[in-house]
Amino acid sequence: MDMFYIPALASFSGSASGTLASIITGWVNQRRKDRFRNSMRATSQREELYRNFIEEASRLYADALVNDKSEISKMVDLYAFMARMRILSSDAVIEAAEKAGRLILETYLSPNRTFVDLPDLINEMDPLRDFSEACRRELRSADAR
Repeated sequence: MDMFYIPALASFSGSASGTLASIITGWVNQRRKDRFRNSMRATSQREELYRNFIEEASRLYADALVNDKSEISKMVDLYAFMARMRILSSDAVIEAAEKAGRLILETYLSPNRTFVDLPDLINEMDPLRDFSEACRRELRSADAR
């Protein structure tokens, strides 16, 4: 082998390894960004789902307090939110959502409440407290990952 080829080969191998390192670094950084972006999107979807569930459950609970007749069609959205949670959420969130749904059904079956009963009712319970706390725990644990 001629002595002139050794510096050329060393130069070429250094250039190739530098290029390869640059490509691998770019690929790793892109994967990290994509993973972070997907995580943020999943968290955002869950936050939106939980917000919608809380709004619908609150509306139905208020309706159940003053009405003892309910149409099943009113409950469809609530159960649709619960079905979506079974796909995206932890077991604790799903159990809390089901508990809130059962409470709403039981409230429809119980006697109507009047405005005078409201202060006692507020002190007595918060129908979505367990659900809200389960959601907060899940979202915090997702942020920690």
